[in-house]
Amino acid sequence: MADIVDKQTRSRMMAGIKGKDTKPELVLRRALHARGFRYRLHSKNVPGRPDLVFPKHNAIVFVHGCFWHRHEGCRYTTTPSTRPEFWQAKFDANVTRDGAVQGQLSEAGWRVATVWECSLRKTDQLAATVELLAAWLRSNGRQLEVGEMDIKQSE
Repeated sequence: MADIVDKQTRSRMMAGIKGKDTKPELVLRRALHARGFRYRLHSKNVPGRPDLVFPKHNAIVFVHGCFWHRHEGCRYTTTPSTRPEFWQAKFDANVTRDGAVQGQLSEAGWRVATVWECSLRKTDQLAATVELLAAWLRSNGRQLEVGEMDIKQSE
């Protein structure tokens, strides 16, 4: 199936997709900052350049887009109908890289949280997500995953 836009337009559209300072990331950062949490952004000294690094809490937070990082079972995890093989390979590489980075961080002693964009879309979900994340940061929990419909925590 052919693309519905020309190559130049598609290139411009894809170039507009940001890797950092995304809307979900900014929303979470503001909420955590308002609760007194201080963090580093996209630290080059930490594997995977995490979205938020909390040195005081020895914790890392990734804000993942459901589409790009394939949030399992999420309604926002769709696959484009054009060139599905290309997209599947891209998504598989993202998921593989995410797993490898999480492993490296755990081995290095970091606590890792993944916050999915779907959990930050609505005000009530945002409040619940921030409260959960704040409690996790203050705890000794090793991992946390927060999505719209699922919350996974491990000690």
